[in-house]
Amino acid sequence: MDTTTYDVIVIGAGPVGENIADRVAQGGLRAAIVERELVGGECSYWACMPTKALLRSAAALRAARHVPGAREAVTGDLDTAAVLRRRDSFASNWKDDGQVSWLSQAGISLYRGQGRISSTRVVEVTGEDGATTSLTARHAVVIATGSGALVPDIAGLREAAPWTSREAAAASAVPGRLAIIGGGVVASEMATAFAGLGASVTMLARDGVLPLAEPFAGERVVESLRDAGVSVRLGAEAGSVKRDDDGTVSVALTDGEQIEADELLVAIGRTPNTQDIGLDHIGLTPGAWLTVDDTLRVLGDDGAPIGDGWLYAAGDVNRRVLLTHQGKYQARAAGDVIVARAKGEAVEDGRWGRHAATADERAVPQVVFTEPEIASVGLTAAAAAAAGLRIRVVDHDLGAVAGSALHADGYRGHARMVVDEDRKVIVGFTLAGPDVAELLHAATIAVVGEVPLDRLWHAVPAFPTVSEVWLRLLEAYGR
Repeated sequence: MDTTTYDVIVIGAGPVGENIADRVAQGGLRAAIVERELVGGECSYWACMPTKALLRSAAALRAARHVPGAREAVTGDLDTAAVLRRRDSFASNWKDDGQVSWLSQAGISLYRGQGRISSTRVVEVTGEDGATTSLTARHAVVIATGSGALVPDIAGLREAAPWTSREAAAASAVPGRLAIIGGGVVASEMATAFAGLGASVTMLARDGVLPLAEPFAGERVVESLRDAGVSVRLGAEAGSVKRDDDGTVSVALTDGEQIEADELLVAIGRTPNTQDIGLDHIGLTPGAWLTVDDTLRVLGDDGAPIGDGWLYAAGDVNRRVLLTHQGKYQARAAGDVIVARAKGEAVEDGRWGRHAATADERAVPQVVFTEPEIASVGLTAAAAAAAGLRIRVVDHDLGAVAGSALHADGYRGHARMVVDEDRKVIVGFTLAGPDVAELLHAATIAVVGEVPLDRLWHAVPAFPTVSEVWLRLLEAYGR
């Protein structure tokens, strides 16, 4: 058995693991990373990049058709084969040569195989050939194994070989009929994508569409999906599933109705990839989410860090926020704190300390790439009220802004800011409308920076842009 010692060992080479390893390497520590699949992880090959590539072509076509002059130049429909080829290119054709090369250039050692914690600071890596390499960490082991699609216990579902987000993102062809169980972000985006590519889509949204967003967001997405021909079945629940010999999938709803499709996508949530990483060897439960403090150290059942604080977890696996950009934010915080502790430096873990991941509590930005786009940061009005804040909600018609009318004929959208009345700062901001994703970072800065409304009056939006909505919201709020 080969034994190799590093300062830091990271299990999982997705965006989170890569960023941690890079951060500690830049801090002067020697890092190794363990990966059982493709270097680059879920986001690169089965999530963020390929799914947004699937969505982009149809979005660009819709945008052109809403601007006179450009509309007349559009003479055909989407070229599905070209869309899939572009998607393939953004997924690097499911090859990780470029990512592996980057690790090498960054001075990070790569071990391919299944990584399992065998004891304190020790990770055993089992390769495809069955050979085992034992790695020892001087300072820290970091779990960055992410999450996988949750497949619920619906009778016959697993036997019917449903798609998860992975199969949808990597589909080599567009099914004639696609049924989707779920109404969240993945379900909504994939309904948008495949409807745009010509599929007949049925969406079984038991708990509604985008139920965690502001209500108007889900309502506008439902309206748009239905306009695109999607059958959105609010409150519909799958009771059993069967795939026939000819490949047809039959979904029996709990009310007795039957839905037939060529493929079935299950998109109801995520589960942590912690089933086979050796958690049982250190007193934790395999398959469970990991609880961490604000410096990303893993906590035991007693609420204290494992051992002397040598074990960390960042990204989806700690369930704080299941978003790639927030996982990378956590990775930077974890990398910095590991380097600081390794060098014996004081760790700043206060509310806004550089070495603490605190912005993933109430200041999380997210974009849902549906039609319309939904961009949000911070708390919804309901969540802010539930948190005990005394709030005021200010709404504005995004289509009434001069820049919106220039952006597209018939522009429809909505903006909402949620104000903490005691501190006079924005704690939540949601936009629904075409191309609102690019407006989100200004709101993120306002929420994270806790910029007083009196100061925001001096942040003058350029005319004529859609960003003028900021002025309109402040005017509606009053001084």
